[in-house]
Amino acid sequence: MTTPSLYHEALRPQFHFTAARNWLNDPNGLVHHNGEYHLFFQHNPHGLEWGNMTWGHAVSTDLLRWRQLPDAIEPDAEGTIFSGSAVVDTLDTGGFGKGAETAIVALFTVARPDSAGIKSPYVQSLASSTDCGRSWTRYAGNPVIPFIAEGNRDPKVVWHAPTRKWVMTLYLKDDSFAFFNSPDLKNWRHLHDMTVPGTSECPDFFEMPILGGDGGSKWVWTAADGRYLVGSFDGHRFTTETGLLQAEYGRNSYAVQTFSDILPEDGRRIQIAWMREGKYPGMPFNQQMSIPCELQLRSTPSGPRLTKLPVREIESLHEPGHHWANLALQPGANPLSELKGDLWHIRAEIEVGDAAQVGFRIRGEAAVFDAREGRISCLGASAPMKARDARIRLELLIDRTSVELFGNDGEVALTSCFLPSADDHDLELFTTGPPARVISMEAYPLRSVWP
Repeated sequence: MTTPSLYHEALRPQFHFTAARNWLNDPNGLVHHNGEYHLFFQHNPHGLEWGNMTWGHAVSTDLLRWRQLPDAIEPDAEGTIFSGSAVVDTLDTGGFGKGAETAIVALFTVARPDSAGIKSPYVQSLASSTDCGRSWTRYAGNPVIPFIAEGNRDPKVVWHAPTRKWVMTLYLKDDSFAFFNSPDLKNWRHLHDMTVPGTSECPDFFEMPILGGDGGSKWVWTAADGRYLVGSFDGHRFTTETGLLQAEYGRNSYAVQTFSDILPEDGRRIQIAWMREGKYPGMPFNQQMSIPCELQLRSTPSGPRLTKLPVREIESLHEPGHHWANLALQPGANPLSELKGDLWHIRAEIEVGDAAQVGFRIRGEAAVFDAREGRISCLGASAPMKARDARIRLELLIDRTSVELFGNDGEVALTSCFLPSADDHDLELFTTGPPARVISMEAYPLRSVWP
């Protein structure tokens, strides 16, 4: 019996990033520089379970086809390397540039080793690179932020142009977070703290234009599970203008982070999550990332709200597709009965009418809209969702071990892992109760990103 080649194992996701070998978790240091997207990530180079935390490193020119490089920032005598962020210091505020080479600067948590059963403090440190992230130099003045509270970690840094300062949001403990600013990435001033009940760790913070309505922009703060706050920021204080909001409801989306330094002519806010707690028995790797998604902040009657949809680059993986329009969907019928496969991109607009439920069955697992309850469910998770003018819009990305479902143009998302039966490759579109109508639907088989 031959062993499958690397990246072609039976449970290897075919268009989601996985480490070549061993454990991964949180995305770290997401940054765009010199034509490359950099995905750093929590990596255990030595085993399939969490431990020995190191910044792994992969690069891509299209957010899909990733090339894993040697690990970037490794543990040393000071401790292991936990999560953080990275920025391109275009103005060389920290003085880390070298001639014409602009520095990428990473800020990360160093988890100091425990000694004699005593939990040692976490601190925030800095490293810089002037060769596009291929090698890193730790700052001699580390740590740049000393221990504050047990467990303080996960610094996220963003440039605030009006005050010409860097701003950091940092997890402290329990449900508390802090904000700091700095002129140079090295010397940080505490601004204020913020308590957000029901959240924990891995904060993110960014400004977004409001699409629709009167325009303008707002600042968005997210926690590890993707729940978020919208508000204003004057360079010194983040003032929240909403309660805690939610667009992501899936079972396996965590440690969400967005890219910094996307080119202005692109202008997208792109987010990746760790799809935690997936199962990959017998594989040389463990855990996967979500598909990169574009976030938008849209005007609604309730105020600005985030939407989330797969990046447009996913279409580069399309094989010739299947299309339907104005199709009556009868109970017991399955217009997808001839389709077989593991990798799909499906978009559908469905007029629900008086149907009780409409949905897809993917390799035996259902993704269902319940019209009476006003909920969409998939792989053990559900979200509130209402038909709009008696119609719903669904988008699904199906890989070997995951289903990512986006409802009503990204108003809700359910990002979940699954472990399907090896001999079930079927797709089904179904309804219960009175018939529904497929206004339009397209289903594209997807190519693998791996060579």
